[in-house]
Amino acid sequence: MRISRFYVDCSLSVDNEIPLSQELCHYINTVLRLKQGDPIVLFNGDGNEYSAEILSISKKQLVALVNTQLSIRSESPLSIHLAQGVSKGDRMDFALQKSVELGVTEITPVITERCVVKLNEERWAKKHEQWQKIIISACEQSGRNVLPTLHPPIALSRWLGQSTEQSKVILSPGASTYLSQLPRSVKGFRLLIGPEGGLSEQEVYTCEQTGFLSANIGPRVLRTETAALASITILQATFGDL
Repeated sequence: MRISRFYVDCSLSVDNEIPLSQELCHYINTVLRLKQGDPIVLFNGDGNEYSAEILSISKKQLVALVNTQLSIRSESPLSIHLAQGVSKGDRMDFALQKSVELGVTEITPVITERCVVKLNEERWAKKHEQWQKIIISACEQSGRNVLPTLHPPIALSRWLGQSTEQSKVILSPGASTYLSQLPRSVKGFRLLIGPEGGLSEQEVYTCEQTGFLSANIGPRVLRTETAALASITILQATFGDL
């Protein structure tokens, strides 16, 4: 039976007793129905995972005892910074979840001309919290012990102005170069995926003027969330650990 993994935002060390959050306690107690003495795995993003057991559990409180620190490395050697055009509904959630499973190291939600999601500052902050929870859940499921960095939503023009040593890539259906044919990049890749409806011609032109390479992934037009996953998979299979 697979042992459940949980992210905790605190320091972890062997022989320490760790109180878990009330939300996590409720999930473990009422959904998983784990009991005192059951094994669990904890991680906090430091690159390690920690085997533990449930020391005590009630409806509102759970305390775990850390038994062992395990240096399990599941991070890809390839660094990928995904800039995902913000999409409506579940598309954005799906793209973030699966990109984490595939090993991205950084994620920036970008606001483009054709972005249909219009929120005020407070609602953007709530979206950021929601996306962070999706990233944590994806790490718990996939066995990653390092959380990808989730940057706040930003206008595409500002993201393009950021300094980077990574190779910059934008998908373009008419490009003569395929994504798998790009030269290897020691620093990794900075990958831009447009929202539903794609990027405007002006945005594509601006990207190319700021050093982005146009690449093709095939003859079919993919949805934004599919394009992100296909691109990350190709990069990981060509240069990473897939």
